[in-house]
Amino acid sequence: MKTVPNNNIEVQIACAENDLTAHYLLPGEAMFRLWMESTLDRTDSTGSICLRVVDDEEMRSLNERYRGKDKVTNVLSFPADIEPLPGNPLLLGDIAICAPVVENEARQQNKPELNHWAHLTVHGVLHLVGYDHQSDAEARDMESLEVAILSDLDIPNPYRLLEACDD
Repeated sequence: MKTVPNNNIEVQIACAENDLTAHYLLPGEAMFRLWMESTLDRTDSTGSICLRVVDDEEMRSLNERYRGKDKVTNVLSFPADIEPLPGNPLLLGDIAICAPVVENEARQQNKPELNHWAHLTVHGVLHLVGYDHQSDAEARDMESLEVAILSDLDIPNPYRLLEACDD
């Protein structure tokens, strides 16, 4: 895998440290960077991203404030629409991923928690670079790209596992 130049990736852990070590299989910053860089590489994108790992309370607040939905969700992406200053990377935006939701979904879907972290990270970055799933065609395109990126990382198709859970 090539290294994508001009990326500035920041990872913030906003959950209480004792909650994380006691309850969640939280990937290290290097893993988050690998997943984000792999996604940027596959989409020929470069830029600056801030990924924030949050708890239920912060995710509910973000979802209410920006989407009008008073509930927790697994991942939110906030694409930036700002021209970079000369010499600075393009600001792609921010991603919030909710640690308790990742843990619960991985357990319910009977998949490794780290694989689910990877999937949601890739999903969030794809939103920042312009992918969406509002229509069936968009969803197929986005899911296909997610599967390809995850496959490059030796992570199985997360949608195939979901289909098996529905049976």
